[in-house]
Amino acid sequence: MLAHLVAPVVMITPTDVALPARPRSARERLTATVQARLATAWSQLAIAAASARGRHHRVNEDCHSPLDGFAPVFVVADGVGGGAMASWASKQLVARLHRRLDRARIDADAIRDALLDADRSIAKGIADQSATSGAATVALCAGSGALRSKWWIAWVGDCRVYRVGAGRAADLVSSDDTYRHLSEEPPPGGSLDDPARMIGNGAVSAPNIERADLPWNEMLLLCSDGVHKHVDPVEIARIMREGTPLARRCLRLIEVARLNGSQDDATVLVVHRETVPRARLVRYAAGIFIVIVAATLAFLEFAS
Repeated sequence: MLAHLVAPVVMITPTDVALPARPRSARERLTATVQARLATAWSQLAIAAASARGRHHRVNEDCHSPLDGFAPVFVVADGVGGGAMASWASKQLVARLHRRLDRARIDADAIRDALLDADRSIAKGIADQSATSGAATVALCAGSGALRSKWWIAWVGDCRVYRVGAGRAADLVSSDDTYRHLSEEPPPGGSLDDPARMIGNGAVSAPNIERADLPWNEMLLLCSDGVHKHVDPVEIARIMREGTPLARRCLRLIEVARLNGSQDDATVLVVHRETVPRARLVRYAAGIFIVIVAATLAFLEFAS
């Protein structure tokens, strides 16, 4: 893990604007779900996401990657600060990370630079547009290698990354950047459980970056705090191993968070490294063998 350099915190974590609670129609409470696949000759990823607006928010301040891309880069961002600027910050963060990483060679330096560049750009954008504060926390995973068995994991703030395998509980890969977990004193008016690092307020100097293995038939799950504060790792694993479509499992996770008291925006994005059918691998291997043999014969004929 890259060392976490502590930067002086010059502002209280932005707090959500408190809006009067009011009943919402079923249409207002609808959760958006999406599902896709990203397949190559040697790997097949099933991806799904679900996101729901919080009870007291006019807009959903969470954002996640679109699932129609070509690169194995996936992001969940949680806007902090309330209102339009929080939503703008999370959307900008997701978009900027994809612009930097979708066509780049993925390594720790590339991810770190992309996050720090987003921090500067979003801070400037907020200052240019509004006198109000805003920022976003983020979790990211990016696959590498032909088999997609090695992944980069990065985060800033309290969005989380879990690995869901054969165990009873989901394995927490990240570690929250809260004042409590970093053993730092929050500023006056702040809470120990507030995120001490965010993108967009200049309070991060070294994003958290880790390497993780993802065996066949296991998953990486990215989520905002509207989910993980209300669903424990055992329940996460149980839901994600159900036999329903992957998007339905994401939706179910948010439903359980709601039943357990979550009123915040809630977002889940899951990457499932599916087992590639053996017959498919054999076909590709045979095709490569034929090409090699043909090229060898052509070379020998030319040489003679």
